[in-house]
Amino acid sequence: MKRLPLLSALLSGEMFGVGLMISGMTDPARVKGFLDLAGAWNPSLAFVMAGAIAVGILPFRRLAGRQVSLLGETMQLPTRRDITPRLVLGSVMFGTGWAIAGICPGPALVRLGGGSYEALVFVLAMLAGMKLFAWYDARHS
Repeated sequence: MKRLPLLSALLSGEMFGVGLMISGMTDPARVKGFLDLAGAWNPSLAFVMAGAIAVGILPFRRLAGRQVSLLGETMQLPTRRDITPRLVLGSVMFGTGWAIAGICPGPALVRLGGGSYEALVFVLAMLAGMKLFAWYDARHS
C-alpha cells in the first residue's frame, strides 16, 4: 500500500474533524437550531456550509476531467447528474435522520472519537442501515 495517499487521507480526515469541532458542528443542539426555522433559528451552519463550498469549489474545478490525482491515485468523482426517485428518497431519509438526531456521519465519527455514547448508538444504527440497504439493493437490483 502506498504510504503517501494513506497519510494524506489521514491528515485530511483529521483536518475535517478539527474543522467540525471548531465550527461547533459536532453539537446536535447547534444543528437542530439551524433546522428550527420557526423558532430560534441559528444560521451558523449555513456559514459553515458556505465556507466549505467556497474552499472546495476551486480545487474541484481545477481537477475536473483529470484521471489521476496529485498523489497518483485514480480520480473517483461522480459522473451522474440525473435526479432519480432513489436519490430523492435517500436525501429525504438522510435529512430526516439528521433533523431527528441533530448529527450526520462526519460529526458522529468525531464525537465517537471523543467517547460519546450517543455517537456510538448513532454510528451503530448507521452501519446497520448501510448493511440493510446493501442487502435490499442486492436482492432488488
